[in-house]
Amino acid sequence: MTTLVTGNAGFIGFHVAKRLLERGDSVVGFDVVNDYYDPTIKEARLAILEETAARTGSAYTFLRANLADLAAVNEAFAEHRPERVIHLAAQAGVRYSLENPHAYVESNLVAFTNILEACRHHKVEHLTYASTSSVYGANTKMPFSEHEGVDHPLQFYAATKKANELMAHSYSHLYRLATTGLRFFTVYGPWGRPDMALFLFTKKTLAGEPIPVFNHGHHTRDFTYIDDIVEGVIRASDAIAQPNPEWNSDYPDPATSNAPYRLYNIGNNNPVKLSAYIEAIEDALGKKAIKDLLPLQPGDVPDTYADSSELEKAVGYKPATPVKEGVANFIDWYRNFYRV
Repeated sequence: MTTLVTGNAGFIGFHVAKRLLERGDSVVGFDVVNDYYDPTIKEARLAILEETAARTGSAYTFLRANLADLAAVNEAFAEHRPERVIHLAAQAGVRYSLENPHAYVESNLVAFTNILEACRHHKVEHLTYASTSSVYGANTKMPFSEHEGVDHPLQFYAATKKANELMAHSYSHLYRLATTGLRFFTVYGPWGRPDMALFLFTKKTLAGEPIPVFNHGHHTRDFTYIDDIVEGVIRASDAIAQPNPEWNSDYPDPATSNAPYRLYNIGNNNPVKLSAYIEAIEDALGKKAIKDLLPLQPGDVPDTYADSSELEKAVGYKPATPVKEGVANFIDWYRNFYRV
């Protein structure tokens, strides 16, 4: 089995590629390694993937290229002939999309079009791709279900990821390309992104600097540990999307189709207040944070809460790592990686 993993220098892509190598799959990594955040951590992740391939004897190739470059994408597919694709590369970040929307057009729309075209022409058996809980936008019915419409995004990042789901469906319908979209809910854990709350709060608390606590810490997030995400991603990739024989065009279900198309939430199904998340960080660090209480940021969703029952039914897995355990694991990694 050869799997192309895009964004394999990134947080989730690194962990997915590592797990695939450890189970003996051949992995082709594809990442531009940009400087949206400090590339040092990305290079460290890449070094570990090389070490993992050497240790396990699994075949691993890394392509340092831009997914928005159609020629580079076509060359990768022609040379390596992946049977499956796990597309995790994207321009992430809710707040950054307010500052630089054009980066999201290139990374989330142009690049995804190139992936879809390459999967179509090279007869890939299954495309699994990252979506986000942010697509739920203005929805307030909890827990969020894939069977509800998501037509009111609150920022451009969410709009591009919703577009990815629509684009995937069109290719599933037109070309019978099996696609599965995974809506991630606030992923955290070792090797996490430096621009995310857990990383920032840890760094600032250790330095004795105040942490920005938006919405005065009252909003909730369905924090999902990285190992749970990886298990869900790989199981979803192994379960090739099939048409839903009960799909009814008079009452169209957004999560399925008469084409080989699926959408799943991957969340812990256990929302936690931001204030409690900060307490878990403080407990793991053995140090109190200095809190700068601020209003809700433009584009932020007040609460997220995943209904993960469809994922559990489809692949027999449900995320369950407690926040205290996951945060402690991150703090251990952070202290080791940065020697603090």
